[in-house]
Amino acid sequence: MHGPASPGWLLVALCAATGAYCLLRMRSDVEEQRRTAGGEALMGFGMAAMAVPAAVFTPPPWAWAAYAAVFGAAALRALWAARTSAHHLHHLVGASAMVYMAVVMATSPGHHGGGSGIPVLTGALLLYFMGYVLLSGVRLAPVTAGGGTVAWGDRPEVARACRLSMGIAMVAMLATL
Repeated sequence: MHGPASPGWLLVALCAATGAYCLLRMRSDVEEQRRTAGGEALMGFGMAAMAVPAAVFTPPPWAWAAYAAVFGAAALRALWAARTSAHHLHHLVGASAMVYMAVVMATSPGHHGGGSGIPVLTGALLLYFMGYVLLSGVRLAPVTAGGGTVAWGDRPEVARACRLSMGIAMVAMLATL
């Protein structure tokens, strides 16, 4: 992504940590949680890879097409899963945003310029993810456990915090596009 190296590395660390926790959530006994966690792990690690500062590593030209293909497939999977759960619509928007960012990065490897302002699709995605972040922040109020010990992979408040951090990372990535 375009932008300074220090925030880029922080974004890489945040997204990679989120992806790692989502892998842990894939060990849950709840099938729907495992399925959702897999998609979120893909998003976390994909966002971490995309956020590596360009001054440190410039991906080969074919990498952006690979990102677009992987997240295009994830978008199709989310579209199929949205038949049973509206939560997957958010995954559809997220995967589609990743495809969009990969296409933009492939077509303009340098900084955007020209003073033409924010493209309409980028602005719409920014508004969506800013709203998602605000709503997720409100919903992050602690969830009381119903007795017994809950495994780290099954803690709903940590899963919400991961989704919130990925939403914040998406806003940061879209803002630097």
